[in-house]
Amino acid sequence: MAKKTAPSAPAPITFDLPVALITKIEAHRRRLGLSSTSDVVRLAIGAFDFERYQATPNEHRQISVRLTARVKTTLVKAARAKRVSVGELLRVALDALPAGKAKASAGGRK
Repeated sequence: MAKKTAPSAPAPITFDLPVALITKIEAHRRRLGLSSTSDVVRLAIGAFDFERYQATPNEHRQISVRLTARVKTTLVKAARAKRVSVGELLRVALDALPAGKAKASAGGRK
């Protein structure tokens, strides 16, 4: 029979955080004399009023697009090299489009 973990035992949980926030966590750890990142996170969770939190609505919709194999491969390789998702690269590419007339894209339709 497998041994069960006690309910109060700390369990590891992984977060993807911006480097600036990790730097802030470390600064708080040193300033407050805490021994670990986990201590800072537990402190923040304990002090935060989740009842008053209001998420900023950010409506998302899923879209499907047709890309040539060459364009898709370029996008996937760039995502791997930059260690981000393909979706993230697509979002920043779309955000970077200028507001004027569009040029015909390579391999795209006019």
